[in-house]
Amino acid sequence: MKECTILVGGLSMFFVAAGSGVPVLFVHGNIGSSRWWAGSMDLPGYRTVAVDMPNFGRSDPLPGWSAESADLAAYAEYLALFIEASGLERPIVVAHSLGGAVAQALVAARPDLVRALVLVDSGPPSGLVTPKERHPAIEAMRTNPAILSMALKAVVPTMKDDAWFAGLAADARLMAEPAWIGNAEALSRFDCRGRLDSFAKAVLVVWGRKDVIVTEAMARETAAAFPNARLEVVETVGHSIMVEDPGLWKNILERFLDAAAR
Repeated sequence: MKECTILVGGLSMFFVAAGSGVPVLFVHGNIGSSRWWAGSMDLPGYRTVAVDMPNFGRSDPLPGWSAESADLAAYAEYLALFIEASGLERPIVVAHSLGGAVAQALVAARPDLVRALVLVDSGPPSGLVTPKERHPAIEAMRTNPAILSMALKAVVPTMKDDAWFAGLAADARLMAEPAWIGNAEALSRFDCRGRLDSFAKAVLVVWGRKDVIVTEAMARETAAAFPNARLEVVETVGHSIMVEDPGLWKNILERFLDAAAR
């Protein structure tokens, strides 16, 4: 894999890339990074790109980001700019958790940029509310690595690769300080209902039965928002199939990609 940076809208954005062929863009979730997709990059026949969104990992922070101003549409705008600046021609976008909501905002605003969509344990079109009384717990995650590690383990309940997990935890600590509460507030305010039915391209919604964040009802809401979506329920994993069972994940993903890329 090749590590790269690119200037997008005045911000430096970090990404990793591999292979050649039909482009696939991987978008991480909250407290995430491109590292979450390390087991997904080797896809013969595809050019895979995993990006750190602004505020995350090794990309620059978004200026002016706060709990009051945070809006997932801003992340979607930078994804659109990244697609254009990096020369990705109508990529298949694969997005996880909060990144799934960002991808919904992207296809609602710029459906022309995206060939097909995969949403993994995604926030639903109606948003995902974090009660404000949980903000102190989020701040504790930001300031205490042990608490952060415990919280991360809850979203990867069947993950077995300790070294990979340690890398995910290290990258989580790179998230910009205002984004910890800001992202929770942005996802609480997110609402894409009624804006997705015009995206008629293929959509795959993947949901893990052991997910403690996104419910089955939310996954079904997400699939129902698109005219050409299919829901795949995976009984053996939680919120993050790509790191919990990379082999099963790649089988599911490659079947969809091969159909969508035709």
